[in-house]
Order: sequence, then C-alpha cells, then structure tokens
Amino acid sequence: MNAQSLLRRSVLTLGVAGFLVVGAYAQSPDPTPQQQDIHSDKKDIRQDKRDLANDRADRNADQRDINHDRRDLTKDRVDRNQDQRDINKDKRDLRKDDAKYGVNSAQAQADRKDLHNDRVDRNKDQRDINKDKNNLTADRKDRNQDQKDISKDKRDLHKDRKDLRKDRKGK
Repeated sequence: MNAQSLLRRSVLTLGVAGFLVVGAYAQSPDPTPQQQDIHSDKKDIRQDKRDLANDRADRNADQRDINHDRRDLTKDRVDRNQDQRDINKDKRDLRKDDAKYGVNSAQAQADRKDLHNDRVDRNKDQRDINKDKNNLTADRKDRNQDQKDISKDKRDLHKDRKDLRKDRKGK
C-alpha cells in the first residue's frame, strides 16, 4: 500500500504541476498574429515616412542643382555672345587695317592676334555651355527619378495605413 499511495501522490503532484504550466503558458504575453500584423504595419509606416523624407530632400537638392546649372548656362551664353561680337569687330578692324596699312602692318598683326584670342575665348565658352547642358540634363533626370520615388513611397504609405486600419478593425 505504501508504494500504491506513493504512486498516487506522484501522479497527483505531476497533474497539478501540469495545470500550473498550462496556466502560465496561457497567460504569456506572446503576440497574436493580429498583433504582429499591427506591429509590422506600424513599422512599415515609420520606414515609409523616412523614405519619403529622404526622397524629398534628394529631389530638392537636385532642383537646386538644376537652378544653379541654368544660371551658369545663361552666363556662359552671354560670354559667348560677347566674344562673338568681339570677333566680328576685330574682323572689321582687320579689313580696314589691311586696306589702309597693308597686310603685314603692325596694326593688322595686332588685329589678327586679337581675333585669335577672341576665337579661343568663344570656343572655351561654347565648351562650358555644352558641359552645363549635360549637367542640366543629368540633374533633371535625377530630379525626375526622385519624384517617381516620392510617388511610390506615398503609395506604399497609403497601403500600409490602409492595412493598419483593416487590422485594427478586424480586432
């Protein structure tokens, strides 16, 4: 009998311990799938807001670059046009000096030198214009891509907020 009562007490003790374990497990703070969805939706929303802010900053920086390149382009065009006017003036002076003093005169040689320098300046300004145009095109491309990214991030943010509302409503 002694062994039999010991066996009963052991089984009874194990049964009580089992109930305690099951009760503790039932009260554990493990999140339900719905709570996990809500948590992940909130996390997605925060990430989308960060992405949106970064894309807006990139777009604004690209727009500043575009404005700067446009100002440079305008200045270079003004310089080139002034150099072209100088070239035209030097050509007129050279024709006058050739007719008045002769082709090999000191005045004609000085006009030829001025004409050469003006052409060098004009060509340099034209190269600057071409570089500014390329920079402007690249900056516009970057800005447009950033705007597309902003639009995509807005759509993602809207979807995540919609999911969050749906998950909360399903509670």
